[in-house]
Amino acid sequence: MNNLSKLDFTGQHIYIGMDVHKKSWSISILTDHFEHKTFSQPPDPHVLANYLKRNFPGATYHAVYEAGYCGFWIHDRLQELGIECIIVNPADVPTKDKERAGKTDRVDCRKLARSLRNGELEGIYVPSRIKVEDRHLIRTRRAMVKKQTQCKNQIKSMLTFYGIHVPDDINDRNWSKRFIDWIDHIRMERASGNFALKAHLDELLHVRRIVTDLNRNIRALSRTDEYRENVRLLKTAPGISTLSAMTLLTELYYINRFRSLDKLASYVGLIPNTESSGEKAKRKGITDRRNPALRVMLIECSWIAVRKDPALMMAFDRLSKSMASSKAIVHIARKLLNRVRYILKNQMEYVPAVVQ
Repeated sequence: MNNLSKLDFTGQHIYIGMDVHKKSWSISILTDHFEHKTFSQPPDPHVLANYLKRNFPGATYHAVYEAGYCGFWIHDRLQELGIECIIVNPADVPTKDKERAGKTDRVDCRKLARSLRNGELEGIYVPSRIKVEDRHLIRTRRAMVKKQTQCKNQIKSMLTFYGIHVPDDINDRNWSKRFIDWIDHIRMERASGNFALKAHLDELLHVRRIVTDLNRNIRALSRTDEYRENVRLLKTAPGISTLSAMTLLTELYYINRFRSLDKLASYVGLIPNTESSGEKAKRKGITDRRNPALRVMLIECSWIAVRKDPALMMAFDRLSKSMASSKAIVHIARKLLNRVRYILKNQMEYVPAVVQ
């Protein structure tokens, strides 16, 4: 105990690679010159902090783990406990073929610790807990809208399966009250069929109510002091609604964290996927690496924008002469993203260009 009490690692750095799971964490600890230990521990930041302070008192601790379902709470807790922590995109971690072939939790945490010590990792942006919860509201709505579409498709599939056709005088495109009432009055030949159809319809109506409540909450959030002015400014851009403005604000968080339009477009996923070898470079369409919510939303907004903004309409028409419209709209989405960036950086309304 006397020897332990004299330990002092002041000025030294300890690197911790973490492979985090729900029931246990795999931990690999390295110093500047050797590997200390690789072990498993309970999923508790305090356990790790106590181990480090007991074995390496006075040292500077650096930890890393991969972004995933665990979110950011581990990062926040470690920071509070005096352990510098970054979160990395799994695709950005240098991996050897041997590690890829023999992937295990122990291999992964050692790889993270080694890459952290070598300075090969760049952490992703970690937002505050409040911002993450606001983002979750918008993402939950998107998930519920997707579920609503699935419910509608299930009902239509069942009607088609039994040869039940929608009357010509009823419009089924917008799922009006009249169309839903018609479905509700359909009677199958057996009680089992009636129950199955009613179950699908009840689920649809339940999800619809949830989406309505989510829309109400998103509108209320957009009127708070934190978002009101930015939402107003963004809505001056063509194609941007309250919902799309809130999606932008909750996904981007802080526009100045992107040093350039290229960095922002890369985050959204509006850049080409390229392969280069020597003097040859080949484009392979749009990149697979993206923020799904933002890219889809911006492309949807762009289809509206080309009808409202003369400058974007001219650009779309010009691009459509040399490529498919589905590719041309991606270029328009990048132009729209540039407008969004300008509005948020300069806190100015968008002024459409005057076409002579």
